[in-house]
Amino acid sequence: MKFRSANRSGIVIRRRVMPSGDIIVTLLTPQGKLKAIARGGVRGPLASRLNLFHHVGVQVYQTPNNDLATVKQAVLEGALPSLAEPERHAFAHLMAEFADALFQEGEFSETAFELFAAALRGVAHQPDPEWVALVMSYKLLGLAGIVPQTARCARCGAPDPEYPDPLGGQMLCAACASLPAYPPTSLDFLRGVVRRTVRANMDAPVPLSERPALWRALERFVTVQVGGVHSWRQLMPSEPAVTDPALGTGLQAIPPI
Repeated sequence: MKFRSANRSGIVIRRRVMPSGDIIVTLLTPQGKLKAIARGGVRGPLASRLNLFHHVGVQVYQTPNNDLATVKQAVLEGALPSLAEPERHAFAHLMAEFADALFQEGEFSETAFELFAAALRGVAHQPDPEWVALVMSYKLLGLAGIVPQTARCARCGAPDPEYPDPLGGQMLCAACASLPAYPPTSLDFLRGVVRRTVRANMDAPVPLSERPALWRALERFVTVQVGGVHSWRQLMPSEPAVTDPALGTGLQAIPPI
């Protein structure tokens, strides 16, 4: 940030309360990620506005020798109260962690901001929040230009692989694989999720029983290619699939940061 004072509008994707009572927040904005501190925020009027997933307008100030901007004012521009529900919060938290890992501070991307905002709205309002989170995670990955190889085996380069890569989260041919092949619906999803529109993906959900394998593939691929999503293991889906599509396979909730 080359200027000393600026106004920004963004979504809080990370929040940390310091022992001093200050709040350090990371916002995803159309101008990129912004990390700032609200001095004494936990005891002041900013505390309720700078909550996780809130869309806020902030005025920040930064001295030339300080890497961390200071939040002087914050105005709540939008909130999604349903994200506090246990069956939705974990998926929203995953999306925030994912966006934080994929996009850098100061990296201009209005499309990333709009896609992430749409992901949160979908998780908040759609009856199948897990499917929204899975689709939008792959779409964010594609936007960042880090796409799993699906046309050729990740090890030998053979065409049209159909098997999971247990180490790198990509895809393997029959000769290189040690796990059973993906079902046809999962294969279609993995091969087309990035190029298809969000609406087209949402209209063709993968069965609940197949989703844990897709989550594991995504987790392994992101860990190898991006890293930095330290809470991912706590957000992995449990093995038993539930039968209620509104709850998905059920991620383990972790406390807000």
